[in-house]
Amino acid sequence: MMTEIRVPTLGESVTEATVGRWFKQAGDAVAADETVAELETDKVTLEVNAPASGVLAEIVAKTGETVTPGALLGQIAEGQAPAAGAAPAKPAAAPAPVAAAAPSPTAPAEKSLPMPPSPAAAKIALDSGIDLSGVAGSGKRGQVLKGDLIAQPRPAPALPPAIENRPERPALRAPTSREDTSREERVKMTRLRQTIARRLKEAQNTAAMLTTFNEVDMTAVIGLRNRYKDLFEKKHGVKLGFMGFFVKACCRALEEIPAVNAEIDGGDVVYKHYAHIGVAVGTEKGLVVPVVRNADRMSVAAIEKSIGALGKKARDGQLAIEDLQGGTFTISNGGIYGSLMSTPILNAPQSGILGMHKIQDRPVAVDGKIEIRPMMYLALSYDHRIVDGKEAVTFLVRVKESLENPERMVLDL
Repeated sequence: MMTEIRVPTLGESVTEATVGRWFKQAGDAVAADETVAELETDKVTLEVNAPASGVLAEIVAKTGETVTPGALLGQIAEGQAPAAGAAPAKPAAAPAPVAAAAPSPTAPAEKSLPMPPSPAAAKIALDSGIDLSGVAGSGKRGQVLKGDLIAQPRPAPALPPAIENRPERPALRAPTSREDTSREERVKMTRLRQTIARRLKEAQNTAAMLTTFNEVDMTAVIGLRNRYKDLFEKKHGVKLGFMGFFVKACCRALEEIPAVNAEIDGGDVVYKHYAHIGVAVGTEKGLVVPVVRNADRMSVAAIEKSIGALGKKARDGQLAIEDLQGGTFTISNGGIYGSLMSTPILNAPQSGILGMHKIQDRPVAVDGKIEIRPMMYLALSYDHRIVDGKEAVTFLVRVKESLENPERMVLDL
């Protein structure tokens, strides 16, 4: 009896995925609920578990193939594996050494079936014309990884690029010399990066984007954080950062300026009477925006805990579809990378995004005197179709006021 392994439901608005890798090979024993494959969607990475115990009889969808929800990935043959699962697989091979000559062919047989290259390595090899049979893999069981190929010399193309271009990948740039081509690396964009590129360009093409700027004196927030950060971490188990204050300040401003928290749906404007704040996080695979839900009902401590948990899931690649959906407003912190000023792009269909930047000591006028203060530039990009200039400026001023007087957020003033 065969049990089918099929693509699970991928989540709202996700219609396809790419088979990232198989953890099992055809003929391997698997246990029920054991992870057998990994799927990459345009938002998150999903694990596929075995629906039953048995032997992986067939892999239908190979690594790198695009699949849709419900598509057949592979099949498990039941009744062909011992009840203990994969463990008895080793004793089953014991009869082979009975013959004196058996050990010698067995060892080469295992080496002739190494782990397949990682998806990234396979793509690099395909695009660069590298023969994987001559590459020593540094991964588990000799698997060839991306790093193993980066050090490999790239063979120069036999024909000029303009002639050798494959039909499915038309040239979008001017041809380069053979010398330059041999020193280039062509890597196919990941599904996540393609989605980021498409969504950002759609936002530019659709929204009437405009950016307004202001600056905030971070003296009060820094002083408050320095006074209570040790006590805060001891009580709540997370570090007290700046993002909690910014999320809280934005929630207060969104209550006063609801247009920044709205979106266009056809001929209607949908106003959200709740604040699901997206916090942009950079990962190895690209930018993701996990959402802190109902942030307007949360304290600074609760916000920091939520951001900490989502950030860890993002770095570990464990974000679920639900963690990335439903945001009504986004905050992006380029300051952690040293950015002094930027104009963030809207996270469609949202109508506003706040850009935080580097805190830098600058001379400013305070009560008629020049003082050195820790200042930060703030940038609000907004959709001018919904948000008027007055509303955008007022929103940013309210954020500035809350941050320069953090006690107002605590006292709800």
